[in-house]
Amino acid sequence: MARDGIELTPSQRTAWLRLIRTDNVGPQTFRQLINREGSAEAALEALPGLLRRVGTPARIPSAMQAEEEIAATAKLGGRLVGSGEPDYPPLLRYISGAPPMLTIAGGENLELRRTVAIVGARNASTAGQKFARLLAADLGEARYTIVSGLARGIDAAAHAASLRTGTVAVLAGGLDRIYPDENIPLAREIVAGGGALLTEMPIGWEPRARDFPRRNRLVSGLSLGTVVVEAAKRSGSLITARLALEQNREVFAVPGSPLDPRAEGGNALIQQGARLVTGAADIIDTLREADPSRTSLLEPDWLPDSEGYDPVAPSSDERSRLIEALSITPVPVDDVIKTTGIGIGRVQTLLLELDLDGRIEWSSGQLVALRP
Repeated sequence: MARDGIELTPSQRTAWLRLIRTDNVGPQTFRQLINREGSAEAALEALPGLLRRVGTPARIPSAMQAEEEIAATAKLGGRLVGSGEPDYPPLLRYISGAPPMLTIAGGENLELRRTVAIVGARNASTAGQKFARLLAADLGEARYTIVSGLARGIDAAAHAASLRTGTVAVLAGGLDRIYPDENIPLAREIVAGGGALLTEMPIGWEPRARDFPRRNRLVSGLSLGTVVVEAAKRSGSLITARLALEQNREVFAVPGSPLDPRAEGGNALIQQGARLVTGAADIIDTLREADPSRTSLLEPDWLPDSEGYDPVAPSSDERSRLIEALSITPVPVDDVIKTTGIGIGRVQTLLLELDLDGRIEWSSGQLVALRP
C-alpha cells in the first residue's frame, strides 16, 4: 500500500474507534462531529450533551472497550487504520461516506492504486467462473490488484485466480466472522499470499442482509472499475455497479446468453452504457489513463465550515420546521436551508441531533432524508 499520510497516536486511534463505534455515528456524522469539535476526543466529550437534547441514551464505548477491540484485532493478525494513514486504501478517500476507520489483515505491500473489482452471481455457471478466473489472472499479470466480496461463485473464482498477483476481499462482517464459512480457507490463502481482508465492521459482527450493500460500496470504492460477470436482474452485483457509477468509476459487463437468467443483469448494464468486456484487454485499455482524483468533481460530503457553527441551541420551533421540510425523499441540505430559513449553523446542529437519534439518513454526500 502507499506509504504517505499521517499516523494516529495510540490515544487518537482509541478516540477515533470509540467515536465511530458509538450508536448512530456513521462516516458522515463522524466527520461532522470532528469538524464541529476539532478532534475525536473533544467530540466524545460533547456527545453526551447532544444526545441528552434528543433523549437518546449515551451508549459510547469506553476507552477500555476500544483498546480491547484493537488488541483482539491484532491477535487475529489485523490492524485498525484511520482515514489519511499510510495503509488506508487511496481510492477510498475519493468516495462519499468513506469509512473513517477500517480493519485490515495482510496486504502490507499491495498496490491499491491499480485495482479492478470483479463481482457476479453466487450461483455462477462453470463458464462464468472460468471467465472470471481468466480475467482476474490476466489483470493480475498486468499488475492490477483484484477486489471482490469473498462470496460464492464469481467472487471466489476471481480471488482464487489472483492469489499470486494480489487480491482484496471485502467482508460484510467482522474480521472473525467471515461469510460464507466455506470460504474461510480461501480467506486464509489470501492473507498468506500477500493479499488483504478488509472490513469496516467491528470484531464479532455477524453480517446481516443490510450489511452487504454497505460492503459493496467499499468493493466499488476500492476500485478504478467494476466488472460484472453474470448477474440476475435484481442482485448485489448490480448494486455494486450502481455504486461504482455514483462514485464516478468505470463499469464493465460481460455479455451472456439471453436464455440464461444469470446474464440478464450484465446484458442490461451493457444496454445502459456499461463497457462490454470480451477479455482483460478491454478493461486495461479503458483504465490505462484512469485518474482517481477525477472523482473530486463529484460533490463531497456536506460539511459546513466549522467557524459557522452557532453556539446557541436550536429552538423547538426550528426543530419542527426542519423536520417538516424533510421527507423520505432525499434532498440537498442547501435546499433545506433555503426552505426553512434557518441559519446554516443551527441546521447543522439539528441534522446532527436527528442523525444521532437515528431519524435521518444521508446519501450521495449532499442529500438527506427522513428514515422510512
